[in-house]
Amino acid sequence: MFAMKIALAVRLPFPRSVVYATYRDKMLDLVPYMANVRAIELQSRQDGEAETQLVTVWHGGGSIPGPARAFLSEDLLSWTDYATWKSTDFSVDWRTETHAFTEAVRSGGRNLFLEDGDGTRIESRGELNIDTKQLKGIPSFVAGSIASTIEDLLGKQIDSNFKEMGAGVSRYLQQQAS
Repeated sequence: MFAMKIALAVRLPFPRSVVYATYRDKMLDLVPYMANVRAIELQSRQDGEAETQLVTVWHGGGSIPGPARAFLSEDLLSWTDYATWKSTDFSVDWRTETHAFTEAVRSGGRNLFLEDGDGTRIESRGELNIDTKQLKGIPSFVAGSIASTIEDLLGKQIDSNFKEMGAGVSRYLQQQAS
């Protein structure tokens, strides 16, 4: 079992309520601002009084490292995101399912949108887990190496997408204010 802690933060120079609503409600509009994301598809949305449930499918960019291409497909760069947005505390609880090795790869956590002076600090805490025993179709003698490659690839993509989305939201909000 491979496990990687996720601990990321980004600061945006806009009020928390605006940043939170933009992340939750304008995600599809943000794709042009994120080079590592080819598309986001909204699968479902349920709005409650204090919670919004979103299911989105993300199609990431990037490429699979050479030696791992024999075992990994571009499906590893696509995932379904299940998110519960809670307006009472400006948070989102999320979990993702990769479209490749769904049984083996687990990821989930919580993002907090915090007031930070005249801006907003977004903190993401979570975990990425890879169960090498569940890597179907991969010989056991290379499973550890492939799991390490998956962890590295997804870890870099999580970090990059988080930072890129923050920068994209900033550019989007700047353009909306103009």
